[in-house]
Amino acid sequence: MDIQYQPELPKQSVPIVILGAGGIVKDAHLPAYKQAGFAVHGIYNRTVEKAQRLADQYNIPNVYGSVEQAVADAPTSVVWDLAMMPPQFVEVLEALPDRSHVLIQKPMGDSWEQTQAIREVCQRKRHHAAINCQLRFAPFVMATRWLQQQGLLGDLHHMEVHVEVYTPWHLFPHIHPLPRVEIQQHSIHYIDLIRSFLGDPEKVYARTVKHPKQAELASTRSTIMMDYGDEIQATILTNHGHDFGPHNQQSYIKWEGTRGAVKAKMGLLVNYPEGVADQFEVCLLNNNQTPQWETIPLEGSWFPEAFVGTMASVQRHLEGSEESIPTRIDDVMRTMACVEAAYASNENGGCVVNYETPE
Repeated sequence: MDIQYQPELPKQSVPIVILGAGGIVKDAHLPAYKQAGFAVHGIYNRTVEKAQRLADQYNIPNVYGSVEQAVADAPTSVVWDLAMMPPQFVEVLEALPDRSHVLIQKPMGDSWEQTQAIREVCQRKRHHAAINCQLRFAPFVMATRWLQQQGLLGDLHHMEVHVEVYTPWHLFPHIHPLPRVEIQQHSIHYIDLIRSFLGDPEKVYARTVKHPKQAELASTRSTIMMDYGDEIQATILTNHGHDFGPHNQQSYIKWEGTRGAVKAKMGLLVNYPEGVADQFEVCLLNNNQTPQWETIPLEGSWFPEAFVGTMASVQRHLEGSEESIPTRIDDVMRTMACVEAAYASNENGGCVVNYETPE
């Protein structure tokens, strides 16, 4: 089966200026842009030495010690790649020229107040802004979306995300003090992904909890249900504290429709950060034959390939070949509303069980 799953690239890419030089830039943004042939004009970081090291590694011609310096030196046509911490977004967005094309690292704020502030400054300055919800562009997701668009899956009625791995949180010290961790920083990917396939849920039910061996973090395990009525099931189950070796670690997304199903193994998260290979399996129902699952090889993975798709969509909008950016802030704002609903559900709790029996 010849499945189409590569993102469409701009006819002619424009320069990129990266604001931030942390691990996500090193491990995902820059490798993806090199792979796609996107030119990086410059890179900024408050610690200039960090930016300089990446510039040397990726032949980036300009290194900046301030956002103002980057703005002053930027080409007329440019995409700004904001890869900082969310509390810095508003200040930086204010400093960019009006009507800029901007790709902002997820999440769209660490709180609903920050989310609203980000949208407000983007609207006021008329930025063409998108959030880097790059899981939508992972090869196994793009392949599934193509199958859906061809009608091969029928009507989707089930989506399931199951992540049971050991995540070495010491690699991400910046999130340790945050009051919201697992849903805001990780399961947000899956909430956004489910929305991109099934639309906006009516309700969200959620519980997110600590792990006794990861007590320094607000939460590392979540159970989330997105309510689409009586005929669609959408669930997310994550456990980042499975420290019993890789043998029973799990990391997959499953789609089921009336005519076919897909199961995609997200190898990146298993035995992290080494990871294992992805696996993409498809089962299509044909003429009442016995269901057969077929493993289809795909090139690339979530990191870094999915980061090509988010940047390509912003660049294509800039050149006029794409009318609307899929992860534009007005769309991802609705993902953030679902995240907020998940935390509200977590705080409000479930229905108390009445164990009293009548006389």
